[in-house]
Amino acid sequence: MDLRRLRYFVAVAEARSIGKAAERLRMAQPPLSVQIRKLEAEIGAPLFRRGTRGMDLTEAGQALLTRASEAMALAADGVEAARAVAAGKRGRLSVGYMFVLANAMLPRLIPELRRSVPGVDLEFAELSASTREARLLDRSVTVALCMPAINHPEIQVARIGSQPLMLAMPIRSPLARLAAVPMARLQGRPLIALPPPEQDPASSAVAALLRRHQVVMPVVSRVETVHSAMSLVLAGEGLAIVPACARLGAPRGIVFRPLRDAADSIDIAVCWRRDSQSALISRFLKCAEKAVARL
Repeated sequence: MDLRRLRYFVAVAEARSIGKAAERLRMAQPPLSVQIRKLEAEIGAPLFRRGTRGMDLTEAGQALLTRASEAMALAADGVEAARAVAAGKRGRLSVGYMFVLANAMLPRLIPELRRSVPGVDLEFAELSASTREARLLDRSVTVALCMPAINHPEIQVARIGSQPLMLAMPIRSPLARLAAVPMARLQGRPLIALPPPEQDPASSAVAALLRRHQVVMPVVSRVETVHSAMSLVLAGEGLAIVPACARLGAPRGIVFRPLRDAADSIDIAVCWRRDSQSALISRFLKCAEKAVARL
């Protein structure tokens, strides 16, 4: 049963006349009569009978009218819902974020999203260096806040900002007494490192920084998140070179110092699948750009 035939039926029931319904529908009477007869044949019962005031509904017609009106309303709601989702005004947005960006970005980003897309259901998922790519590719997250950007042919990247690299160390470290740590002072010191980039391990920002200054720091441990790196630094296992935003939420007992003669930074990026059709991504990107501008 198609909606067009139901719409014809509702028009005749409301007008109580084939002629008046045809005028309302802007069609001729004969084809409208044919459609009503086909609907009655499909149902297997008459829907109208001739009365003194026009066409009256039979009991079967009365039963159909209520549900036909509901069906028409649901169809209209469905069309509006589809248009709203296509326009990025409604829907669901699953946002992945790396832990290092949580304290820096989310308190600024979430209120911006609530203002920009108030009709959208927001979900948030923490990502690690080893899960971020897979979560985007399997569509369990729509968009991801990453540091650094993901390098994958199926993933689109928009770089929205950067953070300078800093040295994290226990407060008791002799280097903590310095306002800025010379790169040469890192030679031979143990390094708590994060996983290298997926596609090109040699291109990590920290590795490039050490290579350029001809400094060798033996990696004593690789961890998934900056949070884990901070725990090992606090335990005295080594030093970590991390984005400046890692200071937010860092445990007591850890201090951060800039690296002298090293202005290296690491990108903050918004990543999503290249084949994604979600209209919400462009809205998210604008909100993320506003949030990162206030870091």
